[in-house]
Formats: sequence, structure tokens, C-alpha cells
Amino acid sequence: MSLRAVSRRFSERFIYNARMNTSKNIILVGLMGAGKTTIGRQLARQLRRPFVDTDQLIESRTGVTIPWIFDLEGEAGFRRREREVIAEMCLQDNLVLATGGGSVLDPVNREHLRRHGFVVYLQADVAVLFERTKQDSHRPLLKTDDPREQLQRLLAHRDPLYREVAHYTVDTGRTSVAKAVSSIAQAFHGDENDQR
Repeated sequence: MSLRAVSRRFSERFIYNARMNTSKNIILVGLMGAGKTTIGRQLARQLRRPFVDTDQLIESRTGVTIPWIFDLEGEAGFRRREREVIAEMCLQDNLVLATGGGSVLDPVNREHLRRHGFVVYLQADVAVLFERTKQDSHRPLLKTDDPREQLQRLLAHRDPLYREVAHYTVDTGRTSVAKAVSSIAQAFHGDENDQR
């Protein structure tokens, strides 16, 4: 094989890899109240990418709210719908994807998320999460006598799963939305460069 052919093949592979990396999804995971939707929207705007929130997409497709799905089908029914949406969205490119707080409970979801995107864990202390969610009646898992204790239980169970899938972690309780967005964008571009 000639030097020119080797050079051309290398260039084509480099361009292909660069395209694959720049089209990689950025996927946000974390407990309710961590800021996935707020940060995701601003990140998508900054990077000029489409933004998809899996909970909002499920509501849009079914025509009903998440609490209604929980009431009618139970958590298992909701998780089935969530699994289908995540599998579909992970086949897309160039998205900023905000996932539901419990999406990582399913090992199939964890595999999809890790394989098809740059996963960012938006982490926050229970006190912060409680403050952000205490007035929100749209959280079926917090309809308990002690929502703060419920958040503590959820975090204890899910934190290891978030960490398992994450390529990067941001403490959203200690930083502004703008700084979190900037930090994620820099980490994502650093990840791209590492893979080239």
C-alpha cells in the first residue's frame, strides 16, 4: 500500500471518529431536584443541540402526567415506558438528554446510557434536593408522610448506580447553573479530545 493510500485512510478514519465524537449525546442523570431539566436546557442552548427530557416526552406521547401513569399503571408501568423512550433516544445523535431520577434502576437503561453518550451525574445533598422539591406536587415518589426521609432513601439506593454510569459528576448544590453548564461543556469537549 502506498504512503498516499495510508495517509488517506488515516485521514478518513480521523474524520469519521471526529464526527462520531461530536455527535455523541450528553446524558444527564441524578435524583429529582438535582437540576437535570434546568441545566439540560441551558446546556443544549449553549451547544446548539436539541434538548429532550424523558419524563416530558413520556407525558407528551401519552397525553397524561407522570403521576397519572403511576396511579393507573404503577411504577412498573412507568418504568416500562421509560425504558422504551431511553432505548429510542439513545439511538439518536447530538442530543442533550435529561433522564428520570429512577432510570438507572434498570440495568438495560444503564447499559444504553453508558454506551450511547457522555453521562453526567448531577449530584446534590438531600437538604438541597428537599428544598427544591418540597413544593412540587408532580413527584409521585415523594407523596409520603416524610418526603425528606424518602429522598434520603432514594439517594442511598441510587447514588452508586449514578456513579456507575457517569463519566463526569457535578455537584449542583454548590455551583450556579451557569457554572455547571460551563463545567459540563468543558468536560465533554475534553472527553472528545481524549478519544481522538
